[in-house]
This record gives sequence, C-alpha cells and structure tokens, in this order.
Amino acid sequence: MPQRGLNGTGGEVTVAMSQRPAPSIETSNRIFTIPNVISFIRLLGVPLFLYLLLGPHHDVAAVIVLAVGGTTDWVDGYVARRMNSVSRLGELLDPFADRLYILATLIGFTVRDVVPWWLTGALLLREAVLGVALLVLRRHGYGPPPVHYVGKTGTFVLLAAFPVILLASAVPSVDGWAQPVGWGLAWWALGLYWAAGVLYLAQAARLLRADRAGPGAPRTVVP
Repeated sequence: MPQRGLNGTGGEVTVAMSQRPAPSIETSNRIFTIPNVISFIRLLGVPLFLYLLLGPHHDVAAVIVLAVGGTTDWVDGYVARRMNSVSRLGELLDPFADRLYILATLIGFTVRDVVPWWLTGALLLREAVLGVALLVLRRHGYGPPPVHYVGKTGTFVLLAAFPVILLASAVPSVDGWAQPVGWGLAWWALGLYWAAGVLYLAQAARLLRADRAGPGAPRTVVP
C-alpha cells in the first residue's frame, strides 16, 4: 500500500512501500499475536547469546541460540502472513530484532576475535551512512525509504553466516567445512548489504531531487 505525504515544499509524494503486506492481508493494531510473541522471544535471546559468548564461553550453546534467532527471523514473518496476523508492532519489532542481533553478534565476535575488526567496521559503516541519509530525509519531511528485497536477503544471509562462523571456531572438527561456508556467506552478505545501501541512497536522492523540483503532480518512488 503506498504511503502519501507532503514534501518540504508542499508537493505531494507517493512512496511505494515494498515492505507492506500484500493487499489481501490487513495490518492490525494487535499486540499479542503469535508472530509478535516469536519476535519478543528473539529479543530475549540477544542478552542470553552475549552472556554465553562473553561470560562462560559456552560457544556451542551460543551457536544454538544464534541459529534459533536467525531461523525465527523467517518464521515470524511466515506465520504472520499465513495466519493473517500482520501487525504494526510486528513491522517494527522484526527489523529491530534483526539489527539488535547483528549488532550484538558483531560486538561479541569482535571482542572474542571470532571475526576481524574490518568486517565489523564495514557493516557498521554502512549503517552509519544510511543513518546520516535518514536524518537528511527527515529534515526534508520524509520517512525512511522502502525496504528493498536485496537488503532483506543480505540480513538473512548474514544471520545464517554468524552461527556457522562461530561453529567453526567452537568445534575444531568441523572447521574444514564450516570456515569456508561461514565466510562465503559472510562475504555474500557484506556485498548484498552494501548493494542495498547504494539502492537506499539512490531512493533518498530521488526523493530529495523531487523535493527541490518544487510542488506539482504527485511523484512516485519505487524501489
């Protein structure tokens, strides 16, 4: 469903929101839904993961928590669509849980030397660049750009890479296959992450150009 709003000069802008559910699925204001409960459980897994990784160094248990957190990223969305229980809270919780898992994992992995600092820096730099772009958009009266499927795929691949990389570090007997698989996924995710970042910046640039063009006919920005 497109979202309409006024740009900084009063001209109307229509943004096609790719992250919205299909027209046949209504977004509700309900809080206590099965998908939201799954998302809350995912959030509770973040401090548990950090404790296992940085406290007693129970790496195998941390792998399990991380794998469950990554898997339920897909499960909550699937359940929401199948049960027609998409909610506005869920649309906020799901990406928030993703970002929290990624940030917590990068911090924990960097502290434990599971991943090099440059990988953490490359991923966080992308978030910082988009954060600045979002602030510029808000200054001009716009919300965040639509979520692109490339970004969604990058998040999914990154959440799949993390437990495999940790498994390679925790269980030497599987290092022979887990190391190349985990890092292959990590490189793939890094490429997708930055590709999505470029697409988001392009969307933002189109909105700002439309804003500078002044009032007129409604303009549509499609990811």
